Amino acid sequence: MKRILITGSTGLIGSRIVELLAEKYTFIPLLQSEVDITDHDTTARALNALSFDYLLHLAAYTNVDGAEQERELCRKINVDATANLLTQCKAKGARMIHISTDFVFDGKKKGVHGTELPIYTEASEPNPIAYYGQSKYEAEQAVKGEAMIVRLSYPYRKSFDAKRDFVRTIRYLLEQGKTLTMVQDSLITPTFIDDIVNGLDYLIQHYSTDIYHLVGAESITPYDAGKLIARTWHINEKLIQPVSYAEYFKGKALRPQWARIVSTKGITMQSFAEGLKCLNES
Repeated sequence: MKRILITGSTGLIGSRIVELLAEKYTFIPLLQSEVDITDHDTTARALNALSFDYLLHLAAYTNVDGAEQERELCRKINVDATANLLTQCKAKGARMIHISTDFVFDGKKKGVHGTELPIYTEASEPNPIAYYGQSKYEAEQAVKGEAMIVRLSYPYRKSFDAKRDFVRTIRYLLEQGKTLTMVQDSLITPTFIDDIVNGLDYLIQHYSTDIYHLVGAESITPYDAGKLIARTWHINEKLIQPVSYAEYFKGKALRPQWARIVSTKGITMQSFAEGLKCLNES
């Protein structure tokens, strides 16, 4: 049985990976409380004492707005730690899988008059527009060609007590009767975490130091996503009100506005509607 050292094992995605794949792999959690992966020497000592075949690196600084005020901390966690882990993987002869994000792209319309919606594939050139995305892109650059890079987008799952993802946050607020303003001139690509787990299982079995997108089968406006969540759980859709991208994110860190990210490497994922159906039925 392959041994996988995993950072972020207690998080939204990592905990589900361990839960679903525990019978196929031996997972070795590398916990933040035990090892400071931003420190080179500490990381070296910790990994040198462990035996593993793969390192699955999910731990990251993910507060998009906070990253603008805490750039040094964000860079230490997202860039320095990633480089430290790769160094030790190379020394051990282990394979590394680095988890990244669609926020490495700018999400801007293309064309002479800015009317063409972008499509981001694995071959698209990153151009981050906020520091969180910049730090994740620098982390990619630190491991490119020597580790597998897997980009994710707006992950969601049925339940996770420690943190609500965007689907459960919206559902919770709607069930409380809250009126929500959601962006109507933007695209996101929601991804069911169980699909991510299945995709990672495949990629582990077919490892290569390449870039992959594990993302949902469709992109949707946040406004339409909110409406779909309301319909799925039979909540009043009128609680969802439209707002512009410019108004909603005024004074906040920039997000990719048109984040239409796709996979071109044959890994099939579910649409948002299909993923929500799985949540509602399971």
